Amino acid sequence: MADPVDDTYTESQVIMTAVKIIAPFTLTYGLFMTFHGADTPGGSFQGGAIIGVTILMLAFAFGIEPTRRWLKNSLVTVLVTGGVAVFIGVGFAAMALGGNFLQYDRFAEELGIPDGTKWGMEAIEIGGIALIVAGVVVTLFFATAAGFPPELREGAGDDESERDRRTGGDD
Repeated sequence: MADPVDDTYTESQVIMTAVKIIAPFTLTYGLFMTFHGADTPGGSFQGGAIIGVTILMLAFAFGIEPTRRWLKNSLVTVLVTGGVAVFIGVGFAAMALGGNFLQYDRFAEELGIPDGTKWGMEAIEIGGIALIVAGVVVTLFFATAAGFPPELREGAGDDESERDRRTGGDD
């Protein structure tokens, strides 16, 4: 029988202190890139990735389970779902105004919003893409950190026939 994986958390004062100092700067930079996504190089995809990685830094420094409890799965789900809803909402709003999906100029023409293309793009970049990317980065990290249950890990069964029974047959 294989030895169980030792995934206990070990505190490191150096890492915890470094993350306490660096995290506000990386979060600020991620937000900066997100809010300037349609106007400057970089964009909301990269900004969302930096925001997500800032949460990963916190998890590495202070433990994955405490970070997961602090962030809650429902909040991460709301981030991703909200981002998708904003993206689809802006696209369908343009269609409701007689345009194509994500045809931003319809906002200026039909609603009288000056520079409707800019505001439509900002809504997609800030409200959609950044939220989706940050949420997906955090979700993938937590899913990877959780790993497989012990009964599905390679070599976890007592013998080959037991493993075949659980996985559905021969490979």
